[in-house]
Formats: sequence, C-alpha cells, structure tokens
Amino acid sequence: MSGDSAASAPGRSGGRPGRPVGRGTAASRWRHLFDGDLLQGGVQGSPVVRLVMRWVRRPLLPVMRLWRRNIQLKVVVTTLLMSLGVVLLLGFVVIGQVRNGLLDAKVKASQSQATGGFAVAKQQAEQAGSVTDEEGPAPDGRPSQSVIQWMSDLVASLSSGGQGAFDVVTLPSGGDSGSGRGPRASGGVNPAASVPAALRERIDTSTGAAQSYTRIVFAEKDKESQPALVIGKQVNDPNGDPYQLYYLFPLTQEEKSLSLVKGTLATAGLFVVVLLGAIAWLVVRQVVTPVRMAAGIAERLSAGRLQERMKVTGEDDIARLGEAFNKMAQNLQLKISQLEDLSRMQRRFVSDVSHELRTPLTTVRMAADVIHEAREDFDPVTARSAELLADQLDRFESLLADLLEISRFDAGAAALEAEPIDLREVVRRVVTGAEPLAERKGTVIKIVGDQQPVVAEADARRVERVLRNLVVNAVEHGEGKDVVVKLAAAGGAVAVAVRDYGVGLKPGEATRVFSRFWRADPARARTTGGTGLGLSIALEDARLHGGWLQAWGEPGGGSQFRLTLPRTADEPLRGSPIPLEPKDSRRNRGLDDAGLPRGDGEKRATVPVGRPGADDPAQSARDPLGRR
Repeated sequence: MSGDSAASAPGRSGGRPGRPVGRGTAASRWRHLFDGDLLQGGVQGSPVVRLVMRWVRRPLLPVMRLWRRNIQLKVVVTTLLMSLGVVLLLGFVVIGQVRNGLLDAKVKASQSQATGGFAVAKQQAEQAGSVTDEEGPAPDGRPSQSVIQWMSDLVASLSSGGQGAFDVVTLPSGGDSGSGRGPRASGGVNPAASVPAALRERIDTSTGAAQSYTRIVFAEKDKESQPALVIGKQVNDPNGDPYQLYYLFPLTQEEKSLSLVKGTLATAGLFVVVLLGAIAWLVVRQVVTPVRMAAGIAERLSAGRLQERMKVTGEDDIARLGEAFNKMAQNLQLKISQLEDLSRMQRRFVSDVSHELRTPLTTVRMAADVIHEAREDFDPVTARSAELLADQLDRFESLLADLLEISRFDAGAAALEAEPIDLREVVRRVVTGAEPLAERKGTVIKIVGDQQPVVAEADARRVERVLRNLVVNAVEHGEGKDVVVKLAAAGGAVAVAVRDYGVGLKPGEATRVFSRFWRADPARARTTGGTGLGLSIALEDARLHGGWLQAWGEPGGGSQFRLTLPRTADEPLRGSPIPLEPKDSRRNRGLDDAGLPRGDGEKRATVPVGRPGADDPAQSARDPLGRR
C-alpha cells in the first residue's frame, strides 16, 4: 500500500465526513429540532408562547431579586459557570486527543492487516489461476464453479484469521451482480449496506487501496449496527477478472474506551466544579459575613441605635475594617451627642430667656404706656422718643412670641387642633387685616377662586398666621403692584397661593427664604416691624398639618408662595391643585429677562422651593393635581 495515498491518510473519509465513534442520533435529533417548524417565527409570536413565557418568568422573579441583592450568590454562581466552562473546554480537548489517538492506532493496525490480506488474496488468485486455465471457462461465459467456490473459500479463509477482529466482504466490480460472483461476506454482514457507495466508486476508478468510516449493518434484524473502518481494494480472481475486496474493522472497542474516558472526565469535572463552588462559597462567606454585619449595624445606626458595634476577631484586613467602623461609629455617637446637648441647651436657653424676659418686659411695657399717654405734655423730642419706645416694645413683644413658638416647634411640643374650616373665611380675615398696610403701599389685594367652598381639616389659628405672613410679605415687597390670593381644591388637597409682582427672588434665594432671620436685602428696612421668623414659623405650621409651603420667584417678575394642605388630617399629599409657577411668569410666556420674546423659544428653568420632589416634572405628569 505504499503507493496508495488514500490509505496513507487515516483521517480522511471516503463516504461520510467525520469519524463515527459514538452515536450520532442525538446530534441529528437536535438538528431536526432546530431545523423544524417548532422554532419558526410564527410560533414564537403566538399568544401561547407569550403565555408560556409569562408563566416561566413569574417564578424567576424571586430568583432575580435574590441575584441582585446577594453578592455571595453572584460570586459562587460566577465561579461555578467559569469552572464549568474551563472543565468543558479541557474535556473537549482531552476527548479529542484520546479519540484521535485511538483512531490513529486503529487505522495503522487496520491498514497493516488489510495490506497483508490483499497480498494473500492476490497470491491465492495466482496459484488458482493455473488450475482455472487448464479447466477452461464455462460454456455460457460465466465463471467456472471452481472460481465461485474459490471466492467463497477466500472470504472464509481471510476472515478466519481475524477471530472477530474484522470481517471480509467481496463485491463485484462495477456493481455487476448478474454474474456468478455475487456479494459475499463473513460474520453475517450485509455487504451492500455496510460498504458506502462512494467508496465503491473510488475503488472502481482506482487501482490502489482506499478507506472510509461506515457502520456495519448485519443481516439479522435484531443485531445493532456498529461503527467501523472499511478498507478496500480492487483485485483479480483466478480468471483475471477484477472484483472488490473489503476489510471491515469494528470500532466498538474504541467506542467503549472513549465512552469510559468521557464518563471519567464527566465525573471528575463535576466533582471539580462542585469542589470549586464549595471553596468559593467558603472564601466569599469569610468576606461577605463581616460586610453583611457592617451593613446591618449601619442600618441600626441610621435608625438611632448609636451604641451598636461590630465584633472584631483577628488582625487581618476585615478586622481592621471592623475596628475602623467601630471608631467611626463611636466618633459619630460622640458628635451627635454633643450636637444634641448643644441643641438642647440652645432650645432651653431660648425658652428660658423668652420666659424670663416677659417679667421685666411687662414692667417696661407698663412704664412705657404711662409715658406714651403723657407724651402730649412733653416737648417734641421727648414725645417722639415715647412713640419710638412704644413701637419698639411692640416689636420686642412680637419677637418674644415668635421665639417661644419656635422653641415649641424645636422641642416637639407644638399641638395641632384640627377641625373643618372654610379657607375662604380665613383668607378674608387676613386680607381685611392687611388692607391698612396695602392702602399705605398703594396695593390692591384681589381674591380669586372664592366662589366655591374650600374646606379642610386644619388649625384655623395656625393657617391664619401662615397666610398673614404671606400676604403681608407680598404687600411689603410688591412695590405698590397688585397682590393676588388664589384658592383651589382638587382631589384630596386644598391650596392657597399668594402672588405678587414686586422685586421677586434671585436664583438661589428661593432655597433660603424660609431660613430664620434671613433677609433678601440686608440693607432693606422692615416697614412693618417684622421679626425675621415669620416664614420659618409658617413652614413649621405647614409641616405640622402634613402640608407643603413652597416658594417661586424670578428677578423683577415677582414671586408666589403656595400653601398646600390635605383635606383630611393625616392624609398624605400627592399633588397640589395650584401650580407653583404661575401662568403669567416670563418662562411660561416665552420671554427673556428683559421681557422681550425669545427667538428660539427657549424657556428658563425656575427653582421650586419646599418639599423635595413636590413639583418634580415627572411627578406632575403622573399626578393630575399638579396641572391646571
């Protein structure tokens, strides 16, 4: 076989591509599944598939939630998947190497055996040729009975040396089965089904040996087929006529060896993957457990349990982390305690001073009233001093009252006396009380939206105090322009908005307008004798009701303060029936800072002040109360 290129290449396939070691039925089934109609587009888009996917996804939601929250699970699963990938890759490589080694050794031994068999067949044909020449051919042109018997004996003699290691098959050359040399085979092999047709064509057109992989099919129906290597060559019978001689070498032993290797690798790989998963779980547990402990202690610290500490064992990095965490918690507890003590002392100081000042203030007030009533008997300078003394004492009394109210809010002692009230009556009382100041300023106060009742459960005294602060501030800073008080109710909320067209608020001032003793212009005098605590107290009153007090403003375009209260006490607010930014603002009208139309239609963003997220655009889009 030195001159046969096909036989010298053990990896080449003559009939079917690839090597048939192992059963190919599973691959063909999966290929049929993916090539079939089951996964076509029409089935994927059907309601049945969507319903099945919904049923499958529902139990997976807790698993996905656990996956997002558990870092230990993520690390272990990732380790298992990566280990499984590595084991599969190594398994494929090892199985491929073992399979190639087994097949190469089998091919070399089979080629050697087949070469010897072809030589024996040629030698026996030459020896029997002389006998056939003396007898002569049969009268009808068919092979003589001796040649037919010779071929049967040849198959029996060649297969007897294999002892089940191989089978011998003879086929007529050119597919001619009408002559006396019909197919012959040993071991009950079906010659036509066991030898590939492509290999027979190659043997007919070539004088050398060729090989291919096939499956041995037996004539008995109950006997399963076997993978095999077939090597064939065209030789001559004693009459010199060509025929095809094949050697079929079963690969069952190699298949068993490969199956044993696969099973061993699968068992070892599974053991390695499980072992790596357990190791990853143990290692990650040592890291995750202190982290979980720190997270739990941090949550308890945020809940006010400042005495919580981590348990520290060892001297590794985790122990150092625990020590640092404990030191941080200790310092936080110390600082918070100091701040609480300082705040408590401050509140107590304000309360004590406010109370202690009332006694001398009462005495001073009585003396000032006496002097004020007798001012007509004084000279003009002394009379004016008596008037200034009375005015400043009034302001001093207001400041003391506000300080006492602030101290009650700080101490958490403020109580809400809620009852159903009509906000229209409260607004009218506030407007009536502010009319003298509005006349002096040349301002007209208008009330809008008082046609329908606006009823809510609230403390009338506190609501009236809030609105009085808002209206008085609007008149004082309105620069003689009109002030509009708007009422509205929708859903579970009621609102009162006070709009002025005065100096407005600069960017950044809206976030500070409710601070204590803060003034937009420090050089601006308070004509009404304010204390600087009005809006702070108003904000606390709104929070006590569970409502919102928010501010909006633009420089030179005025400002608007909005009070939103729930209709029912303790009911959470989801929106306000009045937008915080009025419709007549420059941004809504598409004007720039100078009052000129914007050419590009751009609008400036304003900064709403008050409860975070109350006027968020996304929330307003969801809540119908936030739109008019």
